[in-house]
Amino acid sequence: MKPDAVLDAFAAGKITREEAKGLLMASLVTSAGCAKLDMHRQQRTGGPEVIYCEGKTPEQVAAIFEAAVGHSGRVLGTRADRKHFEALSGMGAKYDPVSRLIRVGGGEDAARGKVVVVSAGTSDLPVAEEAAGTAEYLGSRVERHFDCGVAGIHRLFAVLDEMTDAAAIIAVAGMEGALPSVLGGLVSPPVIAVPTSVGYGASFQGLAALLTMMNSCSPGVAVVNIDNGFGAGFLAHKINMRSAGAATARLGPTLEEMADATQA
Repeated sequence: MKPDAVLDAFAAGKITREEAKGLLMASLVTSAGCAKLDMHRQQRTGGPEVIYCEGKTPEQVAAIFEAAVGHSGRVLGTRADRKHFEALSGMGAKYDPVSRLIRVGGGEDAARGKVVVVSAGTSDLPVAEEAAGTAEYLGSRVERHFDCGVAGIHRLFAVLDEMTDAAAIIAVAGMEGALPSVLGGLVSPPVIAVPTSVGYGASFQGLAALLTMMNSCSPGVAVVNIDNGFGAGFLAHKINMRSAGAATARLGPTLEEMADATQA
């Protein structure tokens, strides 16, 4: 039973206060067998629950997707493989093997604002595309500039002018991870640094890049976890939506509105 229907029934005297409270609490979560989906996350935080597919069976992913699509008509899955995708036949799902994203719906307002995704090397592409695809799914306009690392820094200078009006820049790099620090010293938008596990032995599967980015001397650089393109894309989208018009498109309710809703 949807919240509006519960409130209407309570107002009409068809159910008691306790019954209404129980139904409203139940509407916050939808069961998908192995998972409990947080259906009000979009209203609270401005972003929907996203499904991490890795470690889940194709059958589990299919059940979760079916429940999510039935509620909102859209869902995003990360770290998916082709078997996960093949289990979603009939849902209108789209799969990108590079980013390993599966999506149903989303991206309806993809021309909004501007997020730039920059990668140091072509080997960073899976993480960079995960970031770009996530932001696009959520509704941000994304521009990509790949293979612009510091080993050939003139490639970066050639596209700097296209980054100055971005709400946020996602900089993806492995090896020594210098790209975000360089960008942070050249442009005014906030830089979200994403270390990748690309590199030889002493890169320690991305730890070297992570430590470089954490110790950046360029102000305005924030860092997410190794290979976490999804986290970077989600954060960049939130920044972008605030920049694109916080007055007309808040990401979620105010604390006062949440309190009023609880008391009601």
